[in-house]
Amino acid sequence: MSEQQQQHQQQLLSSSKTTKIQNYNQDLRTCLQTLHNKREKLHHQIATEEKQRDDISHQISTLTESLSKINESLSSKLQTRNLYDTTIQETENAYHKIMESSQTLLHVLKRETKALDKKQQLMQQQRQQQQQQQQQQDDSS
Repeated sequence: MSEQQQQHQQQLLSSSKTTKIQNYNQDLRTCLQTLHNKREKLHHQIATEEKQRDDISHQISTLTESLSKINESLSSKLQTRNLYDTTIQETENAYHKIMESSQTLLHVLKRETKALDKKQQLMQQQRQQQQQQQQQQDDSS
């Protein structure tokens, strides 16, 4: 092999190495760009999910506050309802006692009325007997 052929061969090798290096360089840039694109896509997904998380966190906070207010309101209303129940129960018990007393009073009143009616009848009979006796005495005299 002549020196010229060797130089030509070296140039070819050198040119081939340069081409390979350029190809590697291009592949590396492509890979880096792909990684940047994937990172950017992931960054957008992260930002979206962080916004969703913040929105949900705000909703939870709002709902927790609403739940607290509702629980306070329910507690107050339950206490009031319990007072109503107690008042109703006490009033119904008193009403039943009044009704029992009224029935007893009515029974006593009816019994006393009958007793008075009997007394009145007896008194009338006695007056009639006295009148008859008086009349008989008057007739006999």
